[in-house]
Amino acid sequence: MKRIFSSLYFQVLIGITVGILLGIFFPGFAIRLKPLGDGFIKLIKMIIAPLIFSSIVVGIAGMQDIKKVGKIGLSSIIYFEVITGIALVIGLVFVNLIQPGTGMHVDPASLDGSSVSHYVQKQDIGDDLVSWLLSLIPDNVVGAVASDNLLQALLFAVLFGIGLTKIGTHAAQPVINVLNSFLQGIFAIIKMIMYLAPIGAMGAMGFTIGKYGVASLSSLGLLMISFYLTCIFFILVVIGSILYFYCKVGIFRFLAFIKEELLIVLGTSSSESVLPLLMKKLEDAGCSRPIVGLVVPTGYSFNLDGTCIYLTMAAVFISQALDMHLTIQQEITLLLVLLLTSHGAAGVTGSGFVTLAATLPIVGHVPVEAVALILGIDRFMSEARAITNTIGNAAATVVIAKYEKGLDQAVFFQKLGMVPENRGA
Repeated sequence: MKRIFSSLYFQVLIGITVGILLGIFFPGFAIRLKPLGDGFIKLIKMIIAPLIFSSIVVGIAGMQDIKKVGKIGLSSIIYFEVITGIALVIGLVFVNLIQPGTGMHVDPASLDGSSVSHYVQKQDIGDDLVSWLLSLIPDNVVGAVASDNLLQALLFAVLFGIGLTKIGTHAAQPVINVLNSFLQGIFAIIKMIMYLAPIGAMGAMGFTIGKYGVASLSSLGLLMISFYLTCIFFILVVIGSILYFYCKVGIFRFLAFIKEELLIVLGTSSSESVLPLLMKKLEDAGCSRPIVGLVVPTGYSFNLDGTCIYLTMAAVFISQALDMHLTIQQEITLLLVLLLTSHGAAGVTGSGFVTLAATLPIVGHVPVEAVALILGIDRFMSEARAITNTIGNAAATVVIAKYEKGLDQAVFFQKLGMVPENRGA
């Protein structure tokens, strides 16, 4: 019993439950708990860039094989693009089958865009591919590590790691030793921060329920249900099939393996809140450090499965609610555009909504102000987005690690409570 109470899983679950109850019965007080959730996420973001930089540099420098690094990067991008495409198509199919917006008959003239004006102003996200590519290059190396731009930190870390391989093991070893010690210190900080996870989850969940209220779910309930069902289908069928047929791991066993991280994501509505913890867990489970260091951070910009499902479903839902149904050509255009704009959605709360506002004007006749229709429930859907993103990136790391022969399957099966003779769920 003592072991159960001391587990992070149980403590975060209690924090979420308390936050929900406070939001329902004491909404005014619960709203004031928002800084608890914000503070926890800021603590995590504080160490993400240094963690990524150190782990990637150490991994690449220790690999001593530039071709191997390039092969891992190429495999990751190909996998991400394929899975992203599948997620977009599944979202489009489900929203057309269920038709959650049909019958609402919303008058476009009645839309009030003031509540989403600060999102609409950001509608250049992903529009200019050249500008986006240039934004990956940091202004200076300190800024690459100090900022919360994961891809900038990733780019500089890869270049620095490759640079260390060029100067030889003898000259590079002192730097590698320092970064190894630095990494140990980072993981010690992570362990301390995780003690605050239940409080952060309570504050974030209490604010969400207190501010928006459970009643706000009813008017757009069909969209929420459709979205959650689609995410569940994607996790169980798509990701589950990949894990089972390629890695011989059942999806439910895999979900149990990362249950603590998923609960933290549920409480904070941010997949970024568990990035350091997820990287450490995957390393401990037998995935090589260079692969974890490359795949997980890159996945947070290129493999947002839950966000992709949300974007297609929300865009088509809005067109259905306004009786401005998209043609097949427009839906195909939507898919192609989202293959680009979805990469601009970072794994933090609200980014999917910003990307939706950026994408609608490109598709056609649907007014961008119409995103206000789903503003009230966007926060409630962000939990499913973040959880799906986290599961997708964790699974991607294992799959790519096995493909690149960087997975110790004996350790992996042991961590999942499996034995080689019984690898199913």
